[in-house]
Amino acid sequence: MRRALTRTLAVALLAGTAVLTARGEPVPDAERIPVDVRRTTLIVRDVDRSLAFYRDALGLKLVYDQMIVRPGRTEDPPGTERKMRLALLRANDSFVGVVGLLEYESPRLPEPPVVQARPGIGEVILVINAQDLDQRFERVRSTPGVHVASEPQLTQYPSPDGNGTIPVRVSAVWDPDGYFIELNQLLGDAAGTAPASATGGQRDAEGRRDD
Repeated sequence: MRRALTRTLAVALLAGTAVLTARGEPVPDAERIPVDVRRTTLIVRDVDRSLAFYRDALGLKLVYDQMIVRPGRTEDPPGTERKMRLALLRANDSFVGVVGLLEYESPRLPEPPVVQARPGIGEVILVINAQDLDQRFERVRSTPGVHVASEPQLTQYPSPDGNGTIPVRVSAVWDPDGYFIELNQLLGDAAGTAPASATGGQRDAEGRRDD
């Protein structure tokens, strides 16, 4: 199911209040490239059901919700139109890191088998950071169609220079369409920013530094 839909793109989003998560910033001009990871689009059964998870439970902001109409294909009956509903949601950036929800309304896609297994090669893991993980996880857990894969637990990732660690509280769920979501709480400096070992960059469970 997920294998044929989103093969190559996983994106980290910052979910929660801007005050708690405003640690990311654009890279210096000298390091910029003419490419941005703009959006991950998920093919879903029902946009409204998915919005209950991504908008209502995770707190992402809905910025676009429209019906897209295209001419039928050569194999379609004459006069057929193809209709798709596309909803776009963002966290704390207006351009990159957007999540798209795409529902094929006409013709409907065949119902895929229900598979709840850890993702393998060719599948996707969507990683979302929530500084209010404990409260948000309970909201996520109670969303219809969501299944919990693992409860929040502390994991220590090696820092980029290998001399320290980045503490992350990691949890995981399957969304209503079977996409595998890591819902994490970053307690140190993210990879690609200041190394934890260089800054003493560990934070407590509420996101405060311990230095």
